[in-house]
Amino acid sequence: MPKAIVTYVRSVDYVSEKFGLLAMYLIFMMIGVLLLNTVTRNILNIPLHWCIEMAQFTLAAYYTIGGAHSLQLGDHVRMDLIYDRLSEIGKARMDVATSAFLIFYLCTLLFGSISSMNYAIETNQRNFSMWNPSMIPIKVIMVFGIALMLAQALSTLFKDIAKARGEAIQ
Repeated sequence: MPKAIVTYVRSVDYVSEKFGLLAMYLIFMMIGVLLLNTVTRNILNIPLHWCIEMAQFTLAAYYTIGGAHSLQLGDHVRMDLIYDRLSEIGKARMDVATSAFLIFYLCTLLFGSISSMNYAIETNQRNFSMWNPSMIPIKVIMVFGIALMLAQALSTLFKDIAKARGEAIQ
């Protein structure tokens, strides 16, 4: 593979791994927020209106940012009816063929998320709730996570092409 592609793959894999580890710790933040909500509402009888929404935003950031690392590790859902019976090169060829669908989906998702983010910025969009939080931060995080997953999908595609050709990118 050309040196530029190898550099791209290594760079994207590095960034995906670091943000994947960051996303992993978001689950602890979500647990903390939900625990705080439970204690203040049930023990102290002081309901905090922002806790559930903050937990939802944290969960959205968790799976959006962590998606690229999941793809990198191969921990995503896959139908293994035929796939398991293929050789390593056959699996790589199958992954190359199906990557086009994933990349198309992620491009469409990215286009829609950028449009949604721009709308949120232009209108100072807020969630209709008692807490009334701005939607801009979570939409920016989601655009970043989708872009990172698209970059990781391309990295995975390059690795699969190399594997299908009998090469390897390390």
